[in-house]
Amino acid sequence: MIDTLKRICALQPAYSSQNTSPMKERGILIRQTLPQELRALHDEFAAALGPFGADLSFEGRDGTGLKTSSPWTRIFARSMSPSAREGFYVVLHFAADGSAVFITVGCGSTIWANGDLHPIEGSVLDRRTRWARSIVAEQFGTLAPFDQSISLGAASDLSRSFERATALSRRVSVEEMDDQSIETFLVQAVERLRAIYEAQHAERDISSAAAIELAVERLAAPSATRFTGQGFGLTADERRVVELHAMELATIALKKEGFSVADVSTTSSFDLLASNASEQLKIEVKGTTNDSGEAILLTQRELLLHREEKGKTGLIVVSSIRLDRSATSPIASGGKVEVQLRWDVDSWDAIPLAFRLTRRV
Repeated sequence: MIDTLKRICALQPAYSSQNTSPMKERGILIRQTLPQELRALHDEFAAALGPFGADLSFEGRDGTGLKTSSPWTRIFARSMSPSAREGFYVVLHFAADGSAVFITVGCGSTIWANGDLHPIEGSVLDRRTRWARSIVAEQFGTLAPFDQSISLGAASDLSRSFERATALSRRVSVEEMDDQSIETFLVQAVERLRAIYEAQHAERDISSAAAIELAVERLAAPSATRFTGQGFGLTADERRVVELHAMELATIALKKEGFSVADVSTTSSFDLLASNASEQLKIEVKGTTNDSGEAILLTQRELLLHREEKGKTGLIVVSSIRLDRSATSPIASGGKVEVQLRWDVDSWDAIPLAFRLTRRV
């Protein structure tokens, strides 16, 4: 693999957008030789990727039509990253001057429109990469050894979008390259990719609002292909565990406020009845694995209750709940609890997400 990486680097200064002899050679190395050499390490990468290693794959690109100054080869799980424009993956980038290879973890940075690739808005990429770094730092305690900046040294907008889409990076100069260090860095990068995939599988990478919309769309079209990738969605058992954990934390919070609490979720259009000497409050509880709780889902009946009995209801949102899937049954823990007693539902925006349609007689 080292000879291949060094040869790609040696060809970089000869870059041309046309299919010249150096670019033909570089294309074969990027699209065929390097993926094949990475595939020889399949078992090591699959073990590092854990449950996501079942559909481990490798892919290289050096331009669509015209050649790009920033070719790449990536390592990914098909279920989590169906294309290079979706999801996260380990990717090898090459400096334009041929001085180094960058072993990185990044995300899709382009969209296909009007017959060509266009960079995704920078602020969107910033949010994605910032989130991915937070996941890795949480699990590994540090970003090292992938805490270095990436600078490809190419002037194209596409190359700059690649840089901005990079969450983790390790620069390895041509002089530093050896098989052991490259393989070690690649396996470590795949381990960090697994942490990101696990967080995506728990829906931590999308906002509460996006998770709700996905849940509603799943009910309407459960077999739609757009739900098969990128790890969206908890199982029914996992959602139930999250709900029960949120109910437990909500009960504790209400008791600290001096209320006695009764679980009425199976018989009423709210979850908890909180009572003290002066009042009774009907409490709605929402639990989520998302890292924010800025949106919730209410049925029409629940919405009407909070409007008709405004001042006599409450909302408790428990976000950032963590799921442990290592046991036979999922186990929930943690969570940030936000309590709003005497909740004014009309201080929130109510947006209809679905409609029940009945045939006219």
